[in-house]
Amino acid sequence: MNKQSVIQLIDSLNVGGAEVLAVNIANGLSEQEIDSHLCATRSEGILKKNINSDVGYVFLNRKKIIDFKAIFKLSKYINKNKITIIHAHSTSSFIAVCVKVLNPKIKIVWHDHFGNSEFLNSRSVFSLKIFSYFFYAIISVNNDLKKWSIKNLKSKNVFFIRNFPVFINQEKATTLKGNEEKRIIHLAGYRKQKDHLNLLKAFLKISKENNDWTLHLIGKSYNDAYSDSIHNFIKTNKLTDKVFQYGVCSDIKHILSQATIGVLSSKSEGLPISLLEYGLAKLPAIVTDVGECNLIIKDSSFIVPPSNNIILAKALQLLVNSKEKREILALEINETVTINFSKEEAIFKIIEIYKNEC
Repeated sequence: MNKQSVIQLIDSLNVGGAEVLAVNIANGLSEQEIDSHLCATRSEGILKKNINSDVGYVFLNRKKIIDFKAIFKLSKYINKNKITIIHAHSTSSFIAVCVKVLNPKIKIVWHDHFGNSEFLNSRSVFSLKIFSYFFYAIISVNNDLKKWSIKNLKSKNVFFIRNFPVFINQEKATTLKGNEEKRIIHLAGYRKQKDHLNLLKAFLKISKENNDWTLHLIGKSYNDAYSDSIHNFIKTNKLTDKVFQYGVCSDIKHILSQATIGVLSSKSEGLPISLLEYGLAKLPAIVTDVGECNLIIKDSSFIVPPSNNIILAKALQLLVNSKEKREILALEINETVTINFSKEEAIFKIIEIYKNEC
């Protein structure tokens, strides 16, 4: 019996929640009885080296919305490798639909990673509704997205599968600055949704009494007005010797092993991969009460309202003051992630969708 052949479709291999999950799924499927492939449509990136050697790979170098060269290249790859399922992540849905027009027997599974779950009512639906006529199944990363798809889109098969964390890269390239056991880390790209300024304001408050603690920002800067506001805040408030920026890093496991406290100060989230990675790394964490973050953090002292730097500062101070609290919280988060967000369970559910629904 021939292996089932599936390709993950993602716009880029830069570090991000959807991108990390696409690579993790491709790798996880290759460890099962699946002929697994991955396609980056627009750009490659640091995650490329995390792809397992037994995962087939193709890069389209797509330059515009309707790029016939990219569409035909993907179609040719699919036919050559006898791929029957396109698992399209986020905005790669359009090119997946284009390829299906050329190959009507192809089944599309669309994975919805929409991060602004707090603002679903204002989400654009027109193009997705049209595309959804071509989707055989939809996978949502949280229940709110599942409900939204059922209400607004036309696919009959809508599923909810939680994100899961995996540390693939075992490199030890990044060395965090500052004192050991006194490092706060924020793992997120420089986007408004992530609200770095809220965290910086909270850190500024606690740093006055905790001069030896440092803040470490890991994530891509987009060289825009928002990124500039972060840089300017650090400079204006004379935090250059306490707040360190590292850009995009791939050795996340090593980085988190050097950290003392993890934090996410987002205005909106679904279920961030970064938070799951904090749990996998046994790192105590503070998050804002958005999306499904409260599934991971149970202690109300450490899940705080968004856009409130005063309460965030108080939560940080609690963990800064108490190693015991940090250890207890770290164990609680690790247990939750290990039991409820395992790679094995997620991959099993995805394969069941492929087999039973597709």
